[in-house]
Amino acid sequence: MDTEKALDAFGAISQRSRLDILRLLVKAGEDGMAAGDIANAIQGKQNTTSTNLMILTRSGLIAASREGRSVIYRADYSGIGALLAFLLEDCCGGRPEICGPLLQTLSDNTRRSCC
Repeated sequence: MDTEKALDAFGAISQRSRLDILRLLVKAGEDGMAAGDIANAIQGKQNTTSTNLMILTRSGLIAASREGRSVIYRADYSGIGALLAFLLEDCCGGRPEICGPLLQTLSDNTRRSCC
């Protein structure tokens, strides 16, 4: 991931509703959610939620697919992973003892909240 793409992703999640949507879709997993269900879950207006979904999709943090008459949104784990990798790319200047606790925290949180 380059700097411009990372800035787009950070910009996308720098607003509360969009961050809430991303976290909701991460929790939803591979099943994803329809746009209307997302709007209801975050108590947002349909048109505002639609705009926020477009911004998150453009940033590469979520993806959309049509299933029948519905558009289903899912977290794009490769996009989220690329953003995390961008942050940790030059981690610790060759001093793994500094990054060790951070990576352990990420690993522990993933095990607790995922799958």
